[in-house]
Formats: sequence, structure tokens, C-alpha cells
Amino acid sequence: MKTIEDVLTRMDQIVAECKAQQSRIGYFAILYRQVTRRVRDGILAREFEDNARMEVLDVLFAKRFIDAYDSWKHGIKPSESWRLAFEASKNSGNLVLQHLFLGINAHINLDLGIAASETMLGKDLGGIQGDFNKINSLLAELVDGVKANISTVSPIFGWLIPLAKGRDEMLLNFSIQLARDGAWKYAGEYHADLDKDFQIQDRDRNISKLAQKLISPGKFLAFIVKIVAFAEWKSVSRTMDQLDILASHS
Repeated sequence: MKTIEDVLTRMDQIVAECKAQQSRIGYFAILYRQVTRRVRDGILAREFEDNARMEVLDVLFAKRFIDAYDSWKHGIKPSESWRLAFEASKNSGNLVLQHLFLGINAHINLDLGIAASETMLGKDLGGIQGDFNKINSLLAELVDGVKANISTVSPIFGWLIPLAKGRDEMLLNFSIQLARDGAWKYAGEYHADLDKDFQIQDRDRNISKLAQKLISPGKFLAFIVKIVAFAEWKSVSRTMDQLDILASHS
């Protein structure tokens, strides 16, 4: 894959596969395809500080998810963060937002810093911080839009979110803001360290612990998750279609 259009072609294929196989990996794939479309449109509208560089970043970033997905499908172990997200997709007891956050956890907390460093190979990483923040903001806006309208597919969670008054992410032990801040810090650590393999393995070990917390949030939260999951839509393909609508209108 060399262009953002190549990425979108592959993302379309993954979304179609997930629908056909009723795979909950499709929840993240739907959201991420929409992020990629937004980045493409932003590049065409010349919204970024360096639009050509943003395409390079987007392709490298997307390739990490796509490679992890392809590895897992072929029985090859991806990073532990992605393995946990993919394995969790088999569990119908996890919430739609849990599946989304598991994908975001692996992709933002691990993949984005690596992709940013690879984009700025041999250059000062600080030069890309503005566009790095923009791609993060796009993802956060889409997630906020989905959460605001999640009641369609998750009636009880939709009812809980207004009551949580901005603390809804605590219900699932995950904060996108913390992920964004941590991703930039890690990008700097990865960029400066000559031992890239160690950096990836060490970071993956820490991020997979966050994934474990997302999957097993403790007795009280697990009880709430069970109640919320009871009322969620059971059809994966139907839920994917609705998420696509929610994300495209965010």
C-alpha cells in the first residue's frame, strides 16, 4: 500500500469480510475507515501542515492495523495488544464500545507513535506534532459522535452516558485523552531509541495490560457491562451498518 486510496480499498475489503463473517472486529474497522476517509478529504482540502507527509503517516499508520489483522487471520501472532482485541471480538458479552476501545487502545497507544517516528525517519519528530494531534482529534470527534448516538444499538449505555456527565469513559476503564497524550510521549521515546524492537515489546506489554482491564473491568463494572450488553443489538452486520451511519454523521 502506497496511497491513502490503497488503504481505503483494503479497508473496504476488511469491512466486507467482517460483515460476511459476523466478526466484531468490524466495529473498529468501520470507525477507522471513516477516520481514513476524513484524513483523505482533509488532504484534498489541504487542511494539514504538510499534506504529502500526512498521506505517508496515514498509510504507515493504517498498515499496522491491516498487517495485524492479516497476521491474525493467517494464524500468525500479531502484537499482544492487537491479539487481545481480536480474540475479544469472539465474545458476544463485550459491549460495542469495548470492542471500539480495544481497537483504539492498540492503534493509538502502540501503532501511532511508531508510524509517526517512521514518517519522520532521520528528522526532528517535533515537526509532525501538529498533524499528529489533528489525526488524533479526528478519531476523538468520531468516537464522541458515536457515543452521543450509541443508544440506537446500545439503549442502556445511551441512557447511562448523560448520567455519567463526561465520566462515561470511566465505565470502561479507558480514556482517549490519556491515550492521545501517551501516544505522543511514546513516539518521542521510540524515535530516540536505537533499539526499536525493545521499545515495541516493552510498550506492547504495557498497552496489553490496559486491554486486559478493558476486557475484565472488575466485578462492579462487569455487572454493569452484563446488563448493558443484554440490551445491545445482537446482529454484528446490522450494528456495523448503524455505526457507519453514526460515524459518517459525526
